[in-house]
Amino acid sequence: MSVSDRPLDLALPGARRSKQRSNFELYSWIFMRVSGIVLVFLVLGHLFIMNILDGGVQRINFAFVAGRWASPFWQIWDLAMLWLAMLHGTNGLRTIINDYAERDQTRFWLKMLLYVSSAFIILLGTLVIFTFDPNLG
Repeated sequence: MSVSDRPLDLALPGARRSKQRSNFELYSWIFMRVSGIVLVFLVLGHLFIMNILDGGVQRINFAFVAGRWASPFWQIWDLAMLWLAMLHGTNGLRTIINDYAERDQTRFWLKMLLYVSSAFIILLGTLVIFTFDPNLG
């Protein structure tokens, strides 16, 4: 059997590996586009409702937030903004780190710092949204 008679995955060693390779970067790219579109609607809707329909930023205080987060709708809205914004930003910074960090060790530690800090902010923000006690004010 000559090289030209072999199946593609046997003739080209790299072809077999490409089938096993992850599509993480593709999914990451798609996530950036979808999350960006969703974030535009969430953030613009938030700004429109908070600044125009609800009387402006001068109304925002502890009691306003307590009344807002008494509704599961607003909890989910703010949670979606938090999670999508943090994941979108983390993914963007991950790409920048991959592009500009020259040494593997530097790249590794920068990404670990990014992931830990992002996870901490997402966890803390989620806890604040769901454990907010309006009786403290």
